[in-house]
Parts: sequence; structure tokens; C-alpha cells
Amino acid sequence: MADAAAESVGIFVKCGLDAKEANAMGAKLVAKLLEVLGEAGVAEKGCDKSVGVLLHSIASKFPANALSHRPHAIAMVMDKKLCTLPQMDACYKFLKAVGAESFDSAALEEACGVGVVVTREEVAAAVAGQIEAHKADILERRYRFVFGRLQVAVQKAHPWALGRVIKEELDKAALALLGPKTAADEAPLPKQKKEKKPKKPKAAAGGAGAEGGVEAEQESIDLFSHLPKPEANNGVHTEVRFSTGETERYANDKATLAAHLARTGGAVVTRFPPEPNGYLHIGHAKAMHIDFGYASQSGGRCYLRFDDTNPAAERQEYIDHIQEIVKWLGWEPYKVTYSSDYFKQLHALAVELIKAGKAYVCHQKGEEIAASRAARKDSPWRDRPIAESLALFEDMRRGMVPEGQATLRMRQDPRNDNFNMFDLIAYRIKFRPHPHAGSEWCIYPSYDFTHCLVDALEDITHSMCTLEFETRRASYYWLCHHCGTYLPHVWEYSRLNITNTVMSKRKLNITNT
Repeated sequence: MADAAAESVGIFVKCGLDAKEANAMGAKLVAKLLEVLGEAGVAEKGCDKSVGVLLHSIASKFPANALSHRPHAIAMVMDKKLCTLPQMDACYKFLKAVGAESFDSAALEEACGVGVVVTREEVAAAVAGQIEAHKADILERRYRFVFGRLQVAVQKAHPWALGRVIKEELDKAALALLGPKTAADEAPLPKQKKEKKPKKPKAAAGGAGAEGGVEAEQESIDLFSHLPKPEANNGVHTEVRFSTGETERYANDKATLAAHLARTGGAVVTRFPPEPNGYLHIGHAKAMHIDFGYASQSGGRCYLRFDDTNPAAERQEYIDHIQEIVKWLGWEPYKVTYSSDYFKQLHALAVELIKAGKAYVCHQKGEEIAASRAARKDSPWRDRPIAESLALFEDMRRGMVPEGQATLRMRQDPRNDNFNMFDLIAYRIKFRPHPHAGSEWCIYPSYDFTHCLVDALEDITHSMCTLEFETRRASYYWLCHHCGTYLPHVWEYSRLNITNTVMSKRKLNITNT
């Protein structure tokens, strides 16, 4: 780890960045900057500081909803079309408005002032105008006057002027008006005594108390302030780097987001999605507080969705228990739904996925799949013809393939660094009736196939889950993207752990058997 960090700092220094600042960078910024320098082709050979500063700006400030256009911005920097930070800011503003949509390069160059030259004489004239406008105040306060205000004004009048040139002309004009600094100019200002603020009354025991007490303080904390509004859900949700060297970035385009907002009215939509295979534990109270609580706070709605994709594990007893607990804790679902309500839509999406070459029927057994994944090897059936997979999947649906003899797998990336991209199973065969859907189906979708797509079908704006699901982000967005659905915003939070308390549905089930 230390060697990798030292290597990164060395690359940054070769690109003109300060070693101390490079060492202080967070891991995410380091990773992004390395990507940007790689895309710019300067990671090995280095570059001038003037270019390095602009590439650092791209790594830290580039709009998330326009990441597909980042290579274009990098090329503009390397071609000397973008030369200043104000130009970079104009570029970000333009591309943020564009998002993932295509754009007119000429319009971007015009918005960024490409080719516009602001001479030193023009800057000096603007500075002189600002000095004259504030002359009386400057003469009175001398070097204690805040000249930065004038720099901002000149920069606003000439947005493509170099900040360094504006500063130099301001310093020159100040010296001409005031002469060199005197001892009085350098002397520290006399300290002013601060008035003591009256102490706030302490809250009474139990949390209740006078105004400003614990309860009022807690009520003022918005736990969800970092989450994007539904109308702002057009940023890149995640980047998936494939073993082939390709990178896919997933974001809602304008048309998809507009259609979603039309269906929801722009409301926050969440869901509490327990699998009805056991009794709830106290950790689910936290999940309910987040899912129902955020919707309630935002004036939105929250589904109670039973994630019932495994007919072997679900029982009506658990469904009744979950609904009872939700009601007992004071939550009122917008609707009670079941993943099985969407089996027809999910099956149709699976067929389209096969047609797009993104899914295939596989005959490996469970232990063979595990061995292939451990060895990072493809399934022998990964490249079978699309028509063959379509026919076999239809045979699976009609009950013509024995249980355990075939699965439908997503065609993702068996050699990916993320094991949740190892061609996950989408459908498996189970010859047993479903507690909610009856005997209509003998193939059932997996959690990995169902969860994200039902989120999209229900127009969930914020899909919230605990941190152990973070590695599933890649497959979540990969599947939604390749099925052409809306992309919810995923947020992971830490799970609740309490000592000496059973925090597992599986263990609660064992206890009650």
C-alpha cells in the first residue's frame, strides 16, 4: 500500500502538483486523478504544471452526470483550448446542463471562451476603473482594503483573463496609488473584546428541556440532506471497469428522467423490501426508519414490498408477521406489493436481455459455477448462439428442463475485480408452487435479477440498503442499464449491531424451530 501511494505521489509531482498536497489527497481523488492523467496520456511522462492543475480540476470537479464527456474535456486541455480555471468552470457548467446527451462542440468552445484573448492592457484598464470607483475607501483604509473584491469584479468583466495577470495589475495599481507599505500598514489591528454569549439552559433529564434542548437539537438534524432530489437524479451512479479495459458509466438521460418524474410527480419514492422467509429483528427497525422515514419527511411514499423470489423459503406466517410489525411501529405503506407481482415483466426483460446478447442459458451445476468463478474462467456455454438460449429458456419456462439442469445467467465479466460481476444467475428452475403467484411458474428470478428491476418498475427514487450490498452496485446498475430502465439512486448505510441481541433472521428461525 505504501509503495502504491508513493508511486501515485511521484506521478502527481511529475505533473507539477505539490508533493505535500498530493500526500494529503483522499483515496477517491487519487484514483480519479490517476484515471484522468492516464486518459490524458501524461501519467508516465508527466506534464507542465499549468496542464497538471487543469487535469486535477477535472478529477475533482467534473460533473457526475456528464462523465461520458470527460475525455472530450481532457482533449481540450491537452490541445490548449482550455488554459485557465475559469474556462474549466465554464466547461463544467455547460456539460452539467448537457448531461449524458450529445452536444455541439462549437457551442462548448464558445461557452468556454476558446480562442478569446484578453490583453494585459484590457485588464489594466478594468483594474483602473475599479480603483477609481473605490478610490476614497482605498485611500482611507490603504492596504487594509480588501482588494480581492476588485479582483472578483475584474474577473467577472473579463472571465477569460488570467487570474495571475489581474492580481499583478491590481498590485501595481495599488502601489501607484498608495506607495509602499508603511509601518502603520504592517501593524496588527488592535484586538477587540468579544462579547460573551449567554449560556443556553441545559436540557432536563430524559431529553426534554428548555428551548435549545436535546430534542430540539436532534430535530434540527436532517439525516437525509446529502441525498439528491428526484429531479437531480441524472448523475453517474457508478463506474464499472471491465477486464477488457473498457469502462461503463451509468446515468439517467434527460428523456428517462423526465418520463420518471412525469409518472411520480417528482415525489420521493422508497421501499422497505424484506424477504418473507423469517421473523424481523431490531435491525429492521432501523431500515424501516430510513425507508419510511425519508419518504414521510419528504412528503413522498414508501412501498412495503415482499421480495418473494424463492418459493421454497417463503411462508404466509412471515408475511403476516412483517405487516403486523410495520403497523405496530407506526408506519403506513403506500402500497403492499410482491416481487412476484412483476414476474411477467421480469420474464419479458430476461428475454430481451438474451436477444441483446447479455444473457445465456448455462448447464453448469452449482459446484462447477463456483469452480469457474474461482478460476476466473468462462462457462462452456457462455458463447452459445442467441437463438439457442432463447429456445432453451422457453423450454425452461414450459417445464421441459429438469430442475438443476439449467440456469439463465447474465453475460457480465467473469474476470472482473468485483465478484458480483461474475455472470450472476438470473433464473433457476424450481418445480414447486409459489405462495403468492400460485402454479403459473416453474422458473424463478434470482435476487440479483429481481431487486434492481423491481426498484425500476416501481419508480423507486432512492434504493437504500446496508453496506454489505455495496459491492452489488455494479451488477445493479449494469442490469438496469442493459434492460433500458430508469436508474434509482442507491445509498448504503451501516447496519445496526447490538451486543447480546439476535440480529439474524436465520438464527431467529432456528431459535423458533
